[in-house]
Amino acid sequence: MNGLRDLAEACHPLPGLVVTLVAVVLAAGAGLAVGEVVLLGAAVFTGQLSIGWSNDWFDAERDRAVGRTDKPVAAGTVTRKVIAAACLAALTATIVLSVSIGLAAGTALLIGVAAGWAYNLGLKGTIWSGATYLVAFGTLPIAPYLALPGQPWPPWWIPVVGALIGFGAHFANVLPDLRADAQTGVRGLPHRLGPRVGVIVMAVALAAASVVLGVAPATTSAAFAVTVAAAGIALAAAAAAAAIRAPRSSAAFRLTIVIAVLDVTLLIAATT
Repeated sequence: MNGLRDLAEACHPLPGLVVTLVAVVLAAGAGLAVGEVVLLGAAVFTGQLSIGWSNDWFDAERDRAVGRTDKPVAAGTVTRKVIAAACLAALTATIVLSVSIGLAAGTALLIGVAAGWAYNLGLKGTIWSGATYLVAFGTLPIAPYLALPGQPWPPWWIPVVGALIGFGAHFANVLPDLRADAQTGVRGLPHRLGPRVGVIVMAVALAAASVVLGVAPATTSAAFAVTVAAAGIALAAAAAAAAIRAPRSSAAFRLTIVIAVLDVTLLIAATT
């Protein structure tokens, strides 16, 4: 049981479950049948498992070097051989499940998985690290629409908002680990920009998502558009100010999390 628990912790369960939940809600809102929603959710979940496990698999030596005892592989409670087997099994499952949904929708899902793997395989240490999140989160909300009869393309603002949220999430995910990454030579885009500029970029990306969500959907009222856009901009300005005043404080990061939650909630509401 302890081995299973450690293996579950190594897959980065919280982000994977959140992404899966968002995908399931978007699929239901797009009008997919219950069986199709379940199938798409399973495809997304196994894809997230493969990405999470591959991250700990590939980073095991780096994590050990900086004393990441919170990661089971680095701590030695899960072997690299076990996590490699689990990772490849999850990758096989997501390929089969994704193709079962349909070629177009499955391709969209697998592009996102490929982006996650590309990040883990080396792009995380380059200036292009953010591009993998743009691609992964931009293609995710497209898949439910391509699974519908006739394979309609979603409104343009849906993948744009997804990409902006993903770009902001990249910074949110990396900024707490900047020092540990620096010790092992990882220099992705957030590392190159630094914590202060990184928080500002993160806040601007998420605020831009709020603005698009406010003004782009044809069904929203003028009052809703102004309120949502103003809230996103105000929160982004507060986060930027907090980052400039105290770059090591968690205040700016917490404000960007509030923006991210707001954006995801609004995206789900606008598409259901």
